[in-house]
Amino acid sequence: MAEKKRKKEISTASRLSVAPMMDWTDRHCRYLHRLLSHRALLYTEMVTAPALVRGGAVHLLDHDAAEQPVALQLGGSDPQELAQAARLGQAAGYPEINLNCGCPSDRVQSGTFGAVLMKHPGLVADCVAAMRAAVTAEVTVKCRIGVDDQEPREVLPAFLEQVAQAGCQRVIIHARKAWLQGLSPKENRDIPPLDYALVLEMAQAFPDLQISINGGVQSLAEAETLLAQGLSGVMVGRAAYHQPWDILAEADARIFGEARAAPAPEDVARAMLPYTERHLASGGKLNQITRHMLGLFAGRPGARGWRRLLSEQAHRPGAGPEVVEAALAQLEPAA
Repeated sequence: MAEKKRKKEISTASRLSVAPMMDWTDRHCRYLHRLLSHRALLYTEMVTAPALVRGGAVHLLDHDAAEQPVALQLGGSDPQELAQAARLGQAAGYPEINLNCGCPSDRVQSGTFGAVLMKHPGLVADCVAAMRAAVTAEVTVKCRIGVDDQEPREVLPAFLEQVAQAGCQRVIIHARKAWLQGLSPKENRDIPPLDYALVLEMAQAFPDLQISINGGVQSLAEAETLLAQGLSGVMVGRAAYHQPWDILAEADARIFGEARAAPAPEDVARAMLPYTERHLASGGKLNQITRHMLGLFAGRPGARGWRRLLSEQAHRPGAGPEVVEAALAQLEPAA
């Protein structure tokens, strides 16, 4: 019964999620985002199954319980290795294990995982089946609409059919193709055109599959519009990182219907201080946390001073919470 309740909670949380982003959505970033929204689903950076299973790098699974609900994203293509990695993830407390079938970087291509798996839907289905057999946590897939010269209207339905038959009940679709040759990972986030219409069609064609959309969403209002068109969830990437207050502060009320006032960004910044002090006491550095806070006041008078002071001071030896307080002093009072 508890497992059923947990799956329902994680499914509900996926109405709005923050995308897994390498070098960005680490545990410090997620702690900040959780202060802004109690309800949105957060994701780890991609962790490779070989690193966990063969490399023993279980420290990559470390997170604060306060981050929950948070999903673990895995990269890999060996069903049994992914199954073992999923077991480790579940044991570490993650209620969702997500398989990356969307990353276009050279590094993941050489390992035959990420977006290249769009060319191997049968293998993806085997991976999903093995992971589902290994854990009770929710097993999900994040994919593209296609890669290279594939025709998305042909390959995407076939891909979804196979992963659904393997037992996957939720898929996050980045509404762009990935070009594995000729475009960098950064260019793959902008240049291939978005095809929201196709993702919306898939939501209609697969009514038993929860489909979330990812790619290009810049505001909470856009997320609301997409949800109103029949999608199960919206995943926001760079906008949630660069403008976290704008995307997340009102999400609990507007997306989840919770009677919660948006927290003031100043209060969020100060709420990070006890966490920051614990991190410093354990040998960490201030800028490992404050680099994720630069966009907290995006659009506010004084935001440039906030960013400048943190950028210049937080990396210095001995820098502590007083740097954050000094940066807050750069802000003008909210109107």
